[in-house]
Amino acid sequence: MARTLLGALLNRASAAAQTPVPFASRSQSYGPVFDSSRSAEGQMRAMSAVGTLFAIVDRTSNATALVDWKLYRKAKSGRDEDRVEVTAHAALDLWRKPNGFMPRQEFVETFQQHFDLTGEAWWVIARRPGINLPLEIWPVRPDRMTPVPSRENFLAGYVYTSPDGEQIPLELDEVIQLRRPNPLDPYRGLSPVLSILPDLDTSRYAAEWSRAFFVNSAQPGGIIEVPSALSDDQFAELRDRWNEQHRGVGNAHRVAILEHGKWVDRTISQRDMQFVELRGATADRIREAYGISKTAIGDFEDINRASALAAKSWFAEQQTVPRLERIKAALNFELLPMFGPTADGLEFDYEPPTPPDPEIEAQQLTARSAAAAVLVREGFDPAGVLSAVGLPEIPYTGRVLAPAPVAAPVAAWDDAVAGLLGEDIEAAQRWVVVTQDDDDRCEPCAEQDGRTYRNRAAAYKDYPGGSGYVHCEGAKYGNSCRCKVVKRGRKGGSES
Repeated sequence: MARTLLGALLNRASAAAQTPVPFASRSQSYGPVFDSSRSAEGQMRAMSAVGTLFAIVDRTSNATALVDWKLYRKAKSGRDEDRVEVTAHAALDLWRKPNGFMPRQEFVETFQQHFDLTGEAWWVIARRPGINLPLEIWPVRPDRMTPVPSRENFLAGYVYTSPDGEQIPLELDEVIQLRRPNPLDPYRGLSPVLSILPDLDTSRYAAEWSRAFFVNSAQPGGIIEVPSALSDDQFAELRDRWNEQHRGVGNAHRVAILEHGKWVDRTISQRDMQFVELRGATADRIREAYGISKTAIGDFEDINRASALAAKSWFAEQQTVPRLERIKAALNFELLPMFGPTADGLEFDYEPPTPPDPEIEAQQLTARSAAAAVLVREGFDPAGVLSAVGLPEIPYTGRVLAPAPVAAPVAAWDDAVAGLLGEDIEAAQRWVVVTQDDDDRCEPCAEQDGRTYRNRAAAYKDYPGGSGYVHCEGAKYGNSCRCKVVKRGRKGGSES
């Protein structure tokens, strides 16, 4: 689409949004939201009408928009850690500032609101005549976009309906759609709002009832009974006098003086209606539809540092990451190919939104360091060891780590190695003592039979060269030791 055409559409939309609306029309425009309206416009209007829904959508869209993005060149190995970051590319510039009026954060927050409320988000791609590269991306309201099905190609294009009713056809390469799959419609998305329309109506009606309670004298209404029919003038005079003297919070509980009439109180009280409990139950239904907890929207009842960190991690993993993955797919499979060969081998990726856990990081660092120490002591290349266990490059002095003086630290190091390699330490290779059972075997050697060592260094400390127990009693009298150590395989068999 030409940039001028898109600008004209947006200008018309902006002008329509800024046009003053009469009070009567304004109130009517909010009516369908609370009459179970299933339209996309009604779903979007619901955000500003129900506080719980506003909090959920505002939190999810903000969290999604705050995440940083980077562009990478894919590695031949296919591993993310081997990718090379690309810092200069037209696609990266476009994503940083999608259009002249929106930075990336505002752009993401805008279409994410559309997605969370309607199950759909639409990007319209703007190009200049003669330039096939995307120059701008604009978020467009879902209620103004209509897919055009095709029998041959599934989808022929789209139609944008402007605020003044003008319908503008758009090609497939001019639109990117993000949607939550709808089981009944492969072209449109599915909104959680549709599953809670009665609950949203209930929340709004409960709020309006509470407001009317205070406006209408701060107590439930009643009936004025008169013995005979009133003329129009008498009825109007009675109504005006009553409103003047008793309507409003400031006139609550004033004594009523009636001429030729009797006041009949109603039996229903606000406490009987239990609107506080009703609104609380409605808020629970809204949170259930979005799969979000109270703490995620700032409703803290009993929280400490550990539970707060856990809540942040849960929100990032269950709410933010799925939204980011959907955006990532749109960027890599739909937007990047529009840049032609210059985008071959490139991919967008986001910075992990999950907050770090200091305790887990400390445990991982300790385990990695211990594993590196074991591997270096066994003779592996130090540079390769650091890469294998995920540690940064550190200058190596060439000094070989001496064997551990006691068995306990060695066992801990080997446990760390086995954990990093994803192996059970009981199945890891060890050295086992094998003794020859005959009359010349001494008692100390007999006690050693079957003993295991975590590594060769520890085994050879007791059996220099692999045989001959250092505490053998028979060796003192010129007899050969009946003990030796052999490497035991991962499945329990020994290796000579």
